[in-house]
Amino acid sequence: MSKLFNLFLAAILTVGIFSSAAFADSAKGQKIYIKELKPACGFDGGVMAKKHTQAEWKAIQDAGKLNEEMIKQCPEAKPLKDTYIEHVFDFLHFYASDSGNVPAC
Repeated sequence: MSKLFNLFLAAILTVGIFSSAAFADSAKGQKIYIKELKPACGFDGGVMAKKHTQAEWKAIQDAGKLNEEMIKQCPEAKPLKDTYIEHVFDFLHFYASDSGNVPAC
């Protein structure tokens, strides 16, 4: 019975660890943008997100060039940490020019 409980507990912990890392959060991406990019860019996240459509942001992310695009748009910005990329992408994709959404930053 104890082995079964330990196996069940390990399965729950594994699912919990992988599920939290696998889901990006646009609200967290917005906070990261405000903290890390807005001062260097000089404009808010809505302006940045509207620079591309959702399909264009997706293509940039799929090519692994989101950091390069951020530096291209904001030459004074530092590259984002790898752990921030998915969240910032989710924010930019959610508020892209063809999304109809408007961020509050």
